[in-house]
Amino acid sequence: MNKKVIMIGLAVILLVSACGTGEPAAPTMDPNSIVNTAQAAAFTLLNPHVYLDTVLLVGAVGAQQAPPWRGFFLAGACAASALWFTALGYGAARLAPWFARPTAWRRLDAIVGVTMLVLAAMLTRPLLWP
Repeated sequence: MNKKVIMIGLAVILLVSACGTGEPAAPTMDPNSIVNTAQAAAFTLLNPHVYLDTVLLVGAVGAQQAPPWRGFFLAGACAASALWFTALGYGAARLAPWFARPTAWRRLDAIVGVTMLVLAAMLTRPLLWP
């Protein structure tokens, strides 16, 4: 139940931010800075979820495949990962001008806040109405 309360609290914070008239805290970074690049690399590579997802989850699913198909599973997982991160990089570059405006951040906050409230309601509903 505590996680649901935290999710609702964060959703409310995002929705209040989305309704604000001030300028939301948009990230301002120099993308060419070595310090920023090092921080991004550390944030990515020191994140334990990277290894949990990659080694444990994908590895467990791959181990369930029949031996002749494991190579195909590995190739598909690598191709999907490369495609995802390439799309993420190009998508971020294409959306950067749009997110330079404060209204875009408010819209994103509103979308994420509503999504979190819907998920919290879906998770809480079985507890309230069994």
